[in-house]
Amino acid sequence: MKIGLVKEIKVHEYRVGLTPSCVETYVENGHTVFVEKDAGIGAGFENSEYEKAGATIIEDKKKIFDESEMIVKVKEPLPQEYEYFHEGQILYTYLHIAADRPQAEMLLNKK
Repeated sequence: MKIGLVKEIKVHEYRVGLTPSCVETYVENGHTVFVEKDAGIGAGFENSEYEKAGATIIEDKKKIFDESEMIVKVKEPLPQEYEYFHEGQILYTYLHIAADRPQAEMLLNKK
């Protein structure tokens, strides 16, 4: 599976969905991991740590979404990210869709 880790864009959100250790485990089990450049900086993880764990660092968020079968985030997608999702893609994150109808509709429409 191709797994994409993107940098959180929500204000004051510094966590990251995967640590370098998690990336290493995915890679050891045959998965490909793409990490958005500086995705882990706010949580104290350098790009070099992700590369050492076997990830490919990519600057272009859209490319990560285009290439990935699963996207890993900490928080729900924000409207600026809606355009990036595509049909059949797995989103691994916390969702609050009961309180956010536009988000729920976007996810349903993107399948």
